[in-house]
Order: sequence, then C-alpha cells, then structure tokens
Amino acid sequence: MLTRAIAILLLFSSVSVNLSGLFVFAGFEMNESYIAKELCVNKNKPELHCNGKCYLMNKLKQAQDKEQKQEQQFLKVQLQMQEALVAMPFVFKQYSIAAINFCIPTNTGMPVARVNAIFHPPQYS
Repeated sequence: MLTRAIAILLLFSSVSVNLSGLFVFAGFEMNESYIAKELCVNKNKPELHCNGKCYLMNKLKQAQDKEQKQEQQFLKVQLQMQEALVAMPFVFKQYSIAAINFCIPTNTGMPVARVNAIFHPPQYS
C-alpha cells in the first residue's frame, strides 16, 4: 500500500513539473474575473481589452523560466555525475597497479622447487 502511494506521488510530481504551464492556465481560467479586476497590470486601460491576459503571460513566463532553471541544474548535476564516473576508472587503475606491484615477489636468484606448497624450514638431524 505504501509503495503504491509513493509511486502515485512520484508519478504526479513528474507529470506536474512538465505540465506547469497547463496548471497556470487552468488557474487563470478559474479566476479570470478576479484577475481582471484586481491583478491585471492594464486594469487602468480598459480600451486594451486585456482582461488579465497580461497577468497570465507574466505567470507563464515565470513558470517557463523556473522550468529552464531546473533543467539547467539537472544538466549540471548530470554532467558532474558523468565526470565523476569518467574519473573513477583511473582511480581504480591506480590502486590495482599499486596492488599488483606490491604483490610481485622478488627474485633471489636461487632455484625454487615447487614440490611442497607450504614452506617448511630446513630440518637438521
């Protein structure tokens, strides 16, 4: 039940970001008379027949600017993630080379018999 609610919430938030202009326009249509009387920039000039459309255009521009800013931030974060992923193999390569160099045995020049896998010290009788 909780996962379904979270999925619906994420779906709604994803859709609402892309349809912010539609929500602004729907809010304007619902409150058109109030906006025309109170919030309109050109309410002192009735000959323009603006009826609040100037307010609508300002709100749509603000929503578009906000959407572009969010998109730029998303692209910036995505670019930082790509740079981190590109740099990550070099870090692992450095550690793996250091580990390989550390594990290489030194050659003493004496032949080594590999009969016994476990080293035993010499036994004196």
